[in-house]
Amino acid sequence: MNEHEFEPVPGLPAVLPQGEQIVWQGAPARKALARHAFHVRGVSLYFAILIVWQGLAAETSGGPAGQWLAALTPTLAGAVIGLAILHLLAWLNARSTLYTLTNRRLVMRFGVAIPMTVNIPFSKLEAANLREHGDGTGDLALTLVPNSRISYLVFWPHVRPWHFGRAQPTLRAVGGPQRVASLLREAAMGSPVAAAETQSQWASSTP
Repeated sequence: MNEHEFEPVPGLPAVLPQGEQIVWQGAPARKALARHAFHVRGVSLYFAILIVWQGLAAETSGGPAGQWLAALTPTLAGAVIGLAILHLLAWLNARSTLYTLTNRRLVMRFGVAIPMTVNIPFSKLEAANLREHGDGTGDLALTLVPNSRISYLVFWPHVRPWHFGRAQPTLRAVGGPQRVASLLREAAMGSPVAAAETQSQWASSTP
């Protein structure tokens, strides 16, 4: 675990050893992270349906406008506060996260309350799966070799959703996902250890 202020190189726990070079660095896009990891659109839709339903029910009851507006106030307040919290969490996670790809490993620095830096050598990677979003960002999920396991809760939201049994660390909401996937594949297959141990398809796209 490292405080970001003490990083010798942004996103890295130590100075790179001789022969290792940074290939790419990136962070989640805040808006995309809010949309795809914190589901602000779904939450907004839920509150919109609830507000419309309550408004129709109040109007049907025949009460004065001031009465049904008062009835809607708690729901409106809950919607504003809830969405504000989700956007704040997305901003904090995007601000505290930095993904670093070198010619030997992938380094994930994340954590709002407890900053963490995790090194994933290419020899621990079995496959990569790219899911692109319509906003120009994408999620790059990494399948680790069977004897390497991570905690879903510790890595969230930097983990593939709903894959609890064999959690997959994931680069969330990164811009230019096709380019990132290509760089990861080239770096991993260019690593002698990874090339010898990795036999699966890399960076396959899913709908």
